[in-house]
Amino acid sequence: MKATQIQTYGGPETVTVTDIEPPMPAPGEVVISIKAAALNPLDLKIIAGYMQQVFPIDLPYTPGSDFSGIVQAVGEGVTEVNVGDRVFGRTAPTAGGALAEQVRLPATDVRRIPPEMSFEQAASLPTTYGTAKQALTDVAKLQHGERVLIHGGAGGVGTMAVQIAALAGAHIIATASERNHALVRELGAHEVLDYRLDDFTRLENIDVVLDTFGGETLEKSWSVLGPKGRIATLADFSIKARDGHEGSAVFFSTATPYLADAIAQFQRGKLQVITDAIFDLADARAALEKLATGHARGKIIVRIGG
Repeated sequence: MKATQIQTYGGPETVTVTDIEPPMPAPGEVVISIKAAALNPLDLKIIAGYMQQVFPIDLPYTPGSDFSGIVQAVGEGVTEVNVGDRVFGRTAPTAGGALAEQVRLPATDVRRIPPEMSFEQAASLPTTYGTAKQALTDVAKLQHGERVLIHGGAGGVGTMAVQIAALAGAHIIATASERNHALVRELGAHEVLDYRLDDFTRLENIDVVLDTFGGETLEKSWSVLGPKGRIATLADFSIKARDGHEGSAVFFSTATPYLADAIAQFQRGKLQVITDAIFDLADARAALEKLATGHARGKIIVRIGG
């Protein structure tokens, strides 16, 4: 089968499409014929070798975690899904495997796709929705009526975070480039700031900051917090409380607990999936190069198979 692989660490230029042996399911596992895979910034970090202490991998390695497709085979004891089911999910980053024609993983880590959801939409959900939900609901414990500042409101996690915050009844302020202001407002933001021109530190009494960048953006975010303000960051695992304000890192490890909620909100018409671009598997390197620019609007998808 065709698979995208790296033989050495580096940038997108290290990625090649090659032939490898198709997987066979062990007991409790399924093999999925992949139809779509969604890229995440973590994919680039793993390819570069930056995440070896957190997500150690063996080379050669097939990148990608978020996928959707059709159950091709089931291992002994699998009762959750059947051959032919349309499913989606997320592999462990140490395993990867989504940028390939087939992937093997535990059957408990996949969920059926509703008929009204496309493969591309389903593949977009696991990491982005799961990360945003964990950050705002589980870590920051965002409450109705609170003021939340979401950095990078037009990105993959950002577009989900804006919608999750809207469902929670929060007052949403988001940063985005000017070309994405209308989109972010459509998703539920009450105010949108141009991250290149507007100084977000003029804000005050923010209850929750969702930081997706780290660095200077994170450092400046402390100044906008109100008395009960707290920060949830996706970018700095060394964050600590400061001046009576909580600072928590969001370590996203599994999407499975959030998939049912993502489907439910989609079926209610409360969740839009924003796609920036779709590439074929043969062009996976170009897809990763686009991701590396840091300016994707929503998700970048790699379409696989017919």
